[in-house]
Amino acid sequence: MSKLGGLFRPAIRSNLAARTVGASPGGAFSVASLLERPRHFSTESEPHDAAVDSFLRTQSSGSVYGRLTGITANTLRTDIVRLLEGCGVTLEDVKVEHNRLMVHFSFLQAYNQAGREINKKGGIYKLERAGQRQWDLVKPYDGKSVLLQGIPREGTLVDIERFLSGCQYDASSIDMFMRAAIKDKLATVRFPSQTQAMNCFITKNKGYCLSNQVLVRVLQ
Repeated sequence: MSKLGGLFRPAIRSNLAARTVGASPGGAFSVASLLERPRHFSTESEPHDAAVDSFLRTQSSGSVYGRLTGITANTLRTDIVRLLEGCGVTLEDVKVEHNRLMVHFSFLQAYNQAGREINKKGGIYKLERAGQRQWDLVKPYDGKSVLLQGIPREGTLVDIERFLSGCQYDASSIDMFMRAAIKDKLATVRFPSQTQAMNCFITKNKGYCLSNQVLVRVLQ
């Protein structure tokens, strides 16, 4: 029996030593066991790094809108596309309404590049950041609207309708307004098609409304 006890005692001591190295009395792993544990390496990014990368991508991509000031009544969308050449701007990315011109950029970098191009070329233009709501409020003319210049101050809606007699247009779209530097009224009128808008230009340009000669321009 004493021989058996002598055999068991070394085994018990060995088992206790292994348990002491592997875990603390409270059941938590000891520092020694953590240091001895093999570490598994992976080529995948850590979750935190992936979140940071995603945030940066979000900030540098997506639609950005800008308002371009300094335009005149003679400014065309093609003029803006040429001005912002190299910024990925097409005719579909430019909206004009009266003296308000909005530009859509596919990326933030394109917007920043446009600002640099405008500053480099100088001139009267200035680009300001705008929101999508401002972009949505501007309805593009697309060659289906005309601008009437030279309507007398006393001119009324009836006078404009008389001036446009014989043309097919949307009467509810007539919009009269004033400009500080222009003594006469202006008006925009929308037509069902580009052909009908051009027909208005051909037949009504330099016609008379009351005693004033009216210039007709097709808005692009």
